[in-house]
Amino acid sequence: MAKPKVGESLQEQSLTFSEAPLMAHENGKQEERPQWSWSLNWAAIGSSLGAAVPVGYCTGVMNSPAELMRSWCNETLIASYDLNLSDAGLEILWSAIVSIFLVGGAIGSVVGATMANRFGRRGCFFICGLLLGLGAISFYACRPLRSVELLLLGRMMVGLAGGLLTSFMSMWHSEISALSQRSTLAPLCPMGLTLGVVIAQVCSLRSVLGGPENWHFGLAFYGLLVLVCYAPFRWYPESPKWLFIVQGRKEDARRQLQLLRGYTAGSAALKAEMEEMEQESACEVKTSSLMQVLRDPQLRLPLIIVCAFLGGQQLSGINAIFYYSVSIFRKAGLSSQASEWANLGAGSLNLFASMLGPVLLERVNRRPLMLFSTFFCAVFLLLFAIMLFFIESYSWFGMGCIGCIFLYIFFFQFGLGPMPFFIGAELFELATRPAAMSLGSLAYWLCNFIIGMAFPTMQNLWGALVFLPFSVTCLLIFGLTKRYLPETRGRHPSEVAPLVALGFKSKVMLPKQMSI
Repeated sequence: MAKPKVGESLQEQSLTFSEAPLMAHENGKQEERPQWSWSLNWAAIGSSLGAAVPVGYCTGVMNSPAELMRSWCNETLIASYDLNLSDAGLEILWSAIVSIFLVGGAIGSVVGATMANRFGRRGCFFICGLLLGLGAISFYACRPLRSVELLLLGRMMVGLAGGLLTSFMSMWHSEISALSQRSTLAPLCPMGLTLGVVIAQVCSLRSVLGGPENWHFGLAFYGLLVLVCYAPFRWYPESPKWLFIVQGRKEDARRQLQLLRGYTAGSAALKAEMEEMEQESACEVKTSSLMQVLRDPQLRLPLIIVCAFLGGQQLSGINAIFYYSVSIFRKAGLSSQASEWANLGAGSLNLFASMLGPVLLERVNRRPLMLFSTFFCAVFLLLFAIMLFFIESYSWFGMGCIGCIFLYIFFFQFGLGPMPFFIGAELFELATRPAAMSLGSLAYWLCNFIIGMAFPTMQNLWGALVFLPFSVTCLLIFGLTKRYLPETRGRHPSEVAPLVALGFKSKVMLPKQMSI
């Protein structure tokens, strides 16, 4: 193995380190296989920690210090504008602060396809980091500058970053990885979001960064992670497919492939991938807009699957469960402090279960995982609603509710948690992929917004029965998966696309899959 010379770039060193095993393959006349190169590992881990974790952090950081922030907003408006809001007015302001994050996510989703095609996947990652960094600065400055406007602006910017993230990141990971590596990288985006929520739950505790004097530090804390992960931005790779097919920069695509796969120059495997992209480029039309994808009947079924999975994930009640869990724990007899720690335990279980994703997706097909996950989520949501409704009748129903919450979270991460984020990258070919992922991301953020706005009202009207529609949503996704989702594991999108091209008349299962 050659020793890197002083002054070599990190990318050149990465290539040098990965060449040795491949040269041995050539000398032994063995087939050269894609390697887990430094460039690929850095792109996957750095992007997940630098973008997905901060977006998840911003999703979960507002809950614990909510009362302190409301009081600060009221005091600031009185001091700055002599405006004393009523309780109803303060509630509207707080709803705006919370929901503007979701509005930003929807807007970021809509523009995600255009930005992914124009600036590339790596360029989208840079814009996402810029928005997150500006959001952290706004959060940090809002309290010392006594500016509610800065708080709103920060929430809007991190929401835009979140919408952009869910539009491009799974697609980027899919395009920089070889087919054999795709299942390992696929769940990194949702795993990062989950990790961010758990970190936020810890940081926003009053004893950490959620106190009356330092909650703004808690809001902005993720900025340190953004700074660390974006400092070496020049070493993040671009998608070879975007370079080759969209931009026509074939030599740049070749160099990126060599870095990502660890191929030796002139290797047969490198030539084969380049030829594959050449064929794909010859077959592909120019990149499709949102309206073109919506109007194409051959894309209707896969688009419905992507939007139903991403929107249905939010309508399955995961956010509502976390919203309601503290009060459930209190009803079960736990103290206020113990309920907060139990809520943190639920978030930690969510993270632990999500870490099983790469292992499961590498070894188990997509269809059975999604069917297994949606079925048991529906069952435990139904049991949860029944036990919660009769919680005063039987003393053990309180602990039963807690058990249902933890089991629901566990089975959620088997399929319903990670799979919606990357299934679009496996169903759509390159020309239509950005638009489809953007529309799916839009469904995700709109349904998130609907839950955030409607759940408190529905809870007041229906009580415990508010969780029954969530169970029904899981059953509907189960049915959609059973009838129309083709198996995508280990298959190129060009093999999958014809299986769903006939819309609801499609026969998505091959004969050998009929038993699944």
